[in-house]
Amino acid sequence: MSKHKLTSKALDQILDKIIGTVGNSKDEVYRLSEDARQEYETIKEELEMLKGKVLEAIEQGDRLESQARLARKRLSDVSRHFQIYSEPEVKDAYEKAHELQTRLLMNQQTEYQLRNRRDELERRLLTLEETIKRADHLVGQISVVLNYLTSDLKQVGEIVEDAIQKEYFGFRIIEAQEEERKRLSREIHDGPAQMLANVMMRSELIERVYRERSAKEAMEEIRDLRKMVRSALYEVRRIIYDLRPMALDDLGLIPTLRKYLDTIEEYNEGKPRITFISIGQEKRTASKLEVALFRLVQEAVTNALKHADANEIQVKIEFNNEHAVLLVKDDGCGFNQEEKKENSFGLIGMKERVDLLDGTISIHSKLNQGTLVMIKVPIIAA
Repeated sequence: MSKHKLTSKALDQILDKIIGTVGNSKDEVYRLSEDARQEYETIKEELEMLKGKVLEAIEQGDRLESQARLARKRLSDVSRHFQIYSEPEVKDAYEKAHELQTRLLMNQQTEYQLRNRRDELERRLLTLEETIKRADHLVGQISVVLNYLTSDLKQVGEIVEDAIQKEYFGFRIIEAQEEERKRLSREIHDGPAQMLANVMMRSELIERVYRERSAKEAMEEIRDLRKMVRSALYEVRRIIYDLRPMALDDLGLIPTLRKYLDTIEEYNEGKPRITFISIGQEKRTASKLEVALFRLVQEAVTNALKHADANEIQVKIEFNNEHAVLLVKDDGCGFNQEEKKENSFGLIGMKERVDLLDGTISIHSKLNQGTLVMIKVPIIAA
């Protein structure tokens, strides 16, 4: 007991450190976000001012271009008729054309620099926008984590215990799966594989009988061989049915369940008696739902057969517009639900399967009063 308390306390201390670290990280991300917002506003103001300067440079460039064009024309006229113009007039035309061309080049260089700076600021704004967006998203995610970490601190021990239990049952389920694979391997080896080996031997024998004796004796051997092949085929189909009944895909859930339960009752020679009731319209649903419901019935009935020592097992399934409701009830020995049984990982598997379907499962059992398993899952359209 002291070890459990010590472990829970140590876990609480670790959790407190995690919460502190996450909280500090949230503050740091928030500060970075605020710095990015301030820089964004500053650059946005500078960008607006730059856009104005670019427009001014463009307008000034247009004026200078027009003036330079007139000056070049004036210089061209003076140069062609320099004999009618005085030397000061020629010099003045040249200096004006040169000055305007120089101012135009300087204006173009200024406009080029302003445009580059504008483009650079626009790219920087896009980067800052993305940074702010990611920072806000990260702050939101961290807040969710903090809320999750701080909401159930008093239940840390229970959470850990539940996680350990799930891990334990996970290992047990894996062990059960391995045992099932071994069982299937033995069944295939001792059944169909052995029969097929005998078929090969008998086929060689038939060939020898036909050559050395008569066709009539060979035909008798072929008849025996046909029986052997039929038995092998039956065994293969039985194993396939255990893995996944083909009728489930062809006929649907209700006919497959009825056939399965009849087969189980016949195999057990009517002890216990198994009754099956279907209520509601028999319509096809999504394949994964039909498979899940079949496996849930299979697991519940198997548990009753193994542990309940029941005289009767009742299976009832009801469909409405929104849900499928499954009931499996036996009149067997029952069990104490307060006690955690060593091999109850079958029930854990059923609960996990129901969780995957967003459904609910409840199990009610008392000693010598039988067991009732009730499952409700939403309908998934085919």
